[in-house]
Amino acid sequence: MKTNWLFPHRYRLIGWLLFVPAVLLGLACMYAEFQLEFLTVGKLKGIVDWPVNLTDELATLGVMTGLLFIAFARERVEDEMISQLRLESLQWAVYLNYLILGVAVLLVHGDKFIDVLIYNLFTVLIVFIIRFRLLLRKQEREVLAL
Repeated sequence: MKTNWLFPHRYRLIGWLLFVPAVLLGLACMYAEFQLEFLTVGKLKGIVDWPVNLTDELATLGVMTGLLFIAFARERVEDEMISQLRLESLQWAVYLNYLILGVAVLLVHGDKFIDVLIYNLFTVLIVFIIRFRLLLRKQEREVLAL
């Protein structure tokens, strides 16, 4: 099976290098109201009429890009088995993500729901990465046990 849509293997490291600082920046933005002043822009013609700080947007884009690179970087040996594990993990992650979102829709209301939606931007990829890595580790143990 051809895997044209995967990033080269080295992108996993790049993903981690983007993801970790972006998560720290995002958490600082959300819970400590931290902002990088140089990211404050004036009025955006036709979009907003007040100064906007883009720190949280930078953090969000960093987390999303980092997670995409980590999740979809090619393995050193990319074969049919890895492709099948990747597909099953992605399907499992989508199902779990929407289950979590469905429960949150029923149980979380008001302003806290916005937080749920923000975290939900990343849960599919985080669950996918965890599930895929666990399946790979399990597969490696089974091969070594033979």
